[in-house]
Amino acid sequence: MLLNLLPGWDSLRAKAEQFSEMHLDKLLHDPERQQKLMFSSLEHFVMDFSKQRLSSEVLDELIDLAKQAKVEEKIQGLLSGEIVNKSENRAALHTALRAPSAEECFLEDKQFNKKIQKSLNKMEVLIKRIQAKQWRGFTGKPIKDIVNIGVGGSDLGPLMTTYALKEFTAPDSKKLNIHFASSIDGAQLAGLLPGLNPETTLFIVVSKSFSTIDTLSNANTAVSWLKTAGADEALLKKLHFIGISSTTEKMTDWGIAKSNQLLFWDWVGGRYSLWSTVGFSIALQIGMEGFKEFLAGAHHLDKHLAETPLEKNIPVLLSLIDIWNCNFLRTNAHAILPYDGRLKHFHAYLEQLEMESNGKSVSVGNEDINYRTCPILWGEVGPNAQHAFYQLLHQGTESVNSDFLVAIKRCTGEARDVKESFAEHHSLNLSNCLAQSRVLALGSTALSLDEQMKLSPHQQYAGSQSSTTILIDQLTPYTLGSLIALYEHKVFISSILWDINPFDQWGVELGKSIANKIQPALQGEKLDYLDCSTSALIEQVKRTLAEAEQQS
Repeated sequence: MLLNLLPGWDSLRAKAEQFSEMHLDKLLHDPERQQKLMFSSLEHFVMDFSKQRLSSEVLDELIDLAKQAKVEEKIQGLLSGEIVNKSENRAALHTALRAPSAEECFLEDKQFNKKIQKSLNKMEVLIKRIQAKQWRGFTGKPIKDIVNIGVGGSDLGPLMTTYALKEFTAPDSKKLNIHFASSIDGAQLAGLLPGLNPETTLFIVVSKSFSTIDTLSNANTAVSWLKTAGADEALLKKLHFIGISSTTEKMTDWGIAKSNQLLFWDWVGGRYSLWSTVGFSIALQIGMEGFKEFLAGAHHLDKHLAETPLEKNIPVLLSLIDIWNCNFLRTNAHAILPYDGRLKHFHAYLEQLEMESNGKSVSVGNEDINYRTCPILWGEVGPNAQHAFYQLLHQGTESVNSDFLVAIKRCTGEARDVKESFAEHHSLNLSNCLAQSRVLALGSTALSLDEQMKLSPHQQYAGSQSSTTILIDQLTPYTLGSLIALYEHKVFISSILWDINPFDQWGVELGKSIANKIQPALQGEKLDYLDCSTSALIEQVKRTLAEAEQQS
């Protein structure tokens, strides 16, 4: 049912009018507020919603709204393998990818888990060959550099995770270098390849369909680069490429040996694929034991989602906070602010996860939606963001909801003086995280009255910007797995309330289709893109655009 037709909609709209005019300063004076709006029901995490512009009573009404939308029933449908991707007639089984055993898989088909484990076992064999220096290139030298070629979820998830977990690199992988290339313009490969040795470089080509133009264009460029070393193309593809796809036929046709092919399935959406063999680069870096810890953290969240009442169910509560901000308080911007440099790429990962999933305007029942769905996400590592767009958060005209993420404990370095130095860094980091969320909420009232009186109009902080603080005990493969799964499930819960399908992405297809039509026209005059004059290229582009406009 559409969100605005649920029985609780009108009551929440009325309360939103009251709370939209209420400054957070007044709400935060309640001495019991933090106790009511801080949750620790998820192991390793503390969720502080006290700086959100709502009350515990409003949160109770939002929970009732979730019950009206049959959230509990639909959670069980997702986990048990029901067809939740209606437009493509598929289940969404990413939770099955991280179940440690058939007994703990939520699906009735226990053979399903065995297929997944078989795929992961083959991945482990290939990883151990590389780590043991048994994988050798065309001249017999062991592999030293691995380049992951993918785009979207085949790039963003592995890139984000390997960067975040670099300090957990397995001993056997410490001398391996893992790189990523995704851009269709070739810029990443152009900057990367000159520093690599063709004899010792292995490429991981990741594409569910194995027909993604961006990915295959980069893969073909990698072949051309390898051929400059003088080896036969067929041999190069056999020794220097691993394919990860749902179609063995296309990998074989391209030239990848079957022994170097890893499978995942068409029911694995790209933005949920890092739990599968798409996570090859993650497992290569942190080792299979570390990767299993990563999967275990996500599975822990799956169990929390399945077994925890809505009142304490963290992904449900996180979703309801988003619904309250987006649909009732009309706050349509959402900033992701990790106070941890290891989460540098986390906001980019969430941008795809949330906006590709819930950026929809048609309901599951094919009705036009007349309320907002997904907010606009962006973000940056907190200390960098403080010197960039925090100006807008503090004194701009936009209402923004923010997520602050920080690890409570951070240990780095072996020597005592190094640990003490990093402890000082972390203390400074924590204080900045907590201070910024406080000032966003309170504004200038965070200062004493005397200090407020000395401020000019340009120095005033309006405050009343909502935020959630997510405290993690420490960042490990296990807790990062939980954190990613937390946001995955939040996105799914929001989609239930918005009555949309979060598992398709038809919106990205039209641009690809038109690009496929324009490219042949741009190549029609056989222009040399290396040596042709800029003016000639401009004229060809202008003619192509004019022809395309006439055809449309």
